[in-house]
Amino acid sequence: MQLIPRYLYQNKVNVVSNDIGFIVEYRPVYSRQIKMYRGIDNNFQFRLLNADQKPVTLTDTPVIVIFDESNNKIIDKECTITDVGSTKSKKGTFTVNITENDLLNVKQQYLHYNIYLQGSAANTITYANASFDSSGTIFVDGSAFAGPKATVEVTNFFAVDEYWCAGSDDANRISAEPGLNGNEALHTVAVYTDSYVGDLEIQATLDNQLTGTNNWTTVNTLTFDGTETEPQPSNFNGVFTYLRFKASANPTNKITKILVRN
Repeated sequence: MQLIPRYLYQNKVNVVSNDIGFIVEYRPVYSRQIKMYRGIDNNFQFRLLNADQKPVTLTDTPVIVIFDESNNKIIDKECTITDVGSTKSKKGTFTVNITENDLLNVKQQYLHYNIYLQGSAANTITYANASFDSSGTIFVDGSAFAGPKATVEVTNFFAVDEYWCAGSDDANRISAEPGLNGNEALHTVAVYTDSYVGDLEIQATLDNQLTGTNNWTTVNTLTFDGTETEPQPSNFNGVFTYLRFKASANPTNKITKILVRN
């Protein structure tokens, strides 16, 4: 049997304070890249050092600012000072928790961050290394906790005989992800309407190709009377190749959108 170790470490990062200048001090060559993961909270511990790599007592509140690959600010957080003054091992230390929700809409990418000290009179920048580079690098990894499949949004219906359908042809296909789903596959639908009156059938097929002669079966029917103000949900199980929606009345501007998650 294989014995595979896993490690539980505090994710520590050093930052540099320019409190005595950089003349003949020890100079770290680079600042290591931080890695954080989507789908889970990420806790980081930082330590503020001077140019001699000695911890600096914290009196001002550290603030971390994180930017995405397009240089848009996505996170701006005050850090928690853990420097208690009397404990040498804690001197210059502070922590920050980047939560699951903070990264909810952040795709896998490289970010950059800055940390400054928020003082009562002025703010003070800290550096990632002794070369006065203020920015550090963060890699957001989305593979460890990948999360659910992305939601598919359906907005276009087209007339078929006396009905209106969405998802029946190559331009409007809604994959039911048969290669990913097992026999207990759960499909979730939310229908947003604006005074729509009529039925909406949720249909599925096992056919591998979409043609004009596919065999569709109705897995659920939703009935609307035009007074609905909240999206109407529907959940169903099954392994299908494609889904479609069949409206009994003209849905133009009445069924505003349908969200589908497989």
